[in-house]
Amino acid sequence: MYIKELELTNYRNYDRLSASFQNKVNVILGENAQGKTNMMEAIYCLSMAKSHRTTNDKELIQWDKEYAKIEGRIEKRNNSIPLELTISKKGKKAKYNHLEQPRLSQYVGNFNIVMFAPEDLNIVKGSPSIRRRFIDMEIGQVSPIYLHEISQYNKILQQRNRYLKLMQSKQSKDETILDVYTEQLVQLAVKIIQKRYEFIHQLENWAMEIHENISRGLEKLAIYYKPSVNVSEDDDLSKMVNVYLDTYQKVKEKEMIRGVTLFGPQRDDLHFFVNNRDVQTYGSQGQQRTTALSVKLAEIELIHKEVNEYPVLLLDDVLSELDDYRQSHLLSTIQGKVQTFVTTTSVEGIDHQTLREAETFHVVNGKLITSESN
Repeated sequence: MYIKELELTNYRNYDRLSASFQNKVNVILGENAQGKTNMMEAIYCLSMAKSHRTTNDKELIQWDKEYAKIEGRIEKRNNSIPLELTISKKGKKAKYNHLEQPRLSQYVGNFNIVMFAPEDLNIVKGSPSIRRRFIDMEIGQVSPIYLHEISQYNKILQQRNRYLKLMQSKQSKDETILDVYTEQLVQLAVKIIQKRYEFIHQLENWAMEIHENISRGLEKLAIYYKPSVNVSEDDDLSKMVNVYLDTYQKVKEKEMIRGVTLFGPQRDDLHFFVNNRDVQTYGSQGQQRTTALSVKLAEIELIHKEVNEYPVLLLDDVLSELDDYRQSHLLSTIQGKVQTFVTTTSVEGIDHQTLREAETFHVVNGKLITSESN
């Protein structure tokens, strides 16, 4: 799978962009604030129907314009398929093969990507919410059902929290309504937890081997899913349901006093261990970076296993964050296998066959120029 054509209209600092790419490594060179990351974000949006940098879609629309549009043509299994995402102040519309999709969850997953940017180091050392977002986005790429379930869960969670606020302020006292919300929440929560366990298990299988190779056999990586409720991956759905319902019953009074849901997938976390030590707390910066890199490279293999095609890889200003050995391992892994976009201010000092064979573009003030036409 690779993206062959990309067109942007009124997107960030791009009035208009039209570009073609090869199924190889594409290096995007440019100074800071010229539009390199904006282009990577646009490719990400075309895949995921949302930005990785902001939750406010209006920021993607160029100032004083009514809408922004991202169009692309992807090649997969000898099929050429157009994608289109239009972002306006009224919302988003997504088209796959010229057909508008009734739900974004039906659109996401048609074009798979893996992004690695400096902020992705926060998957290891950042807050639990960053790791939950990482899990949800990656499972969503290969499971439209999961995207729908997490969307439904969040809606019911909002309703339940609003009702808890009413109970906190004594505007409502009917616990029966709260119990109905709890039952609905639990039925979705156990499905979400089960899929997360399955995903983490697969991710760990790939990441362990990759991490061991990068660390020259000196380190062993383990990834653990930490639910906020006392369940395990060995529990069946009915046992998970009972544990959840029992937990909510025990904390009902506390939730009504505090006005918020205290347990559930929205409060779960991931833990990374290297040689049995928590990397977030005790790992060196090098171990944290190796862990993040291993996880990202594992994503590539996991998606390939699920959809039988390699995703597109976006490396946004990340090479400068890695030392020579990790750079070399990353570039050797993707060589000849994954269409890759690399943004950087300079390739000087990076001596690797992959970059020597890459196609080079230059970004200057929202304009993309190929090296041949420069």
